[in-house]
Amino acid sequence: MGDQRGIREATATCWYDGGMTTKIAISLPDEVLASARRAVDEGRASSLSGYIASTLAERQDYEDLAALLAEMAAETGGPSDEDRRWARRALGLD
Repeated sequence: MGDQRGIREATATCWYDGGMTTKIAISLPDEVLASARRAVDEGRASSLSGYIASTLAERQDYEDLAALLAEMAAETGGPSDEDRRWARRALGLD
């Protein structure tokens, strides 16, 4: 039996690096899960895990950008009201 366990562990190591991912259980609102399943069914994601992982990665990118912008604003004083008006016009928001 001990030999079989060693073989299973060695085999698992060949295709799966435990440091790369961690399996977790989460609860999602029904409508969020339905949306994720549609993304998989429509080929926009390879799996539910992939969909959730990419969504979380996008959120982390957003948070990193927000922190960078806050740091830049702290260093420069941020955009003036005139800058904001120009940006809104340039983006077609006004």
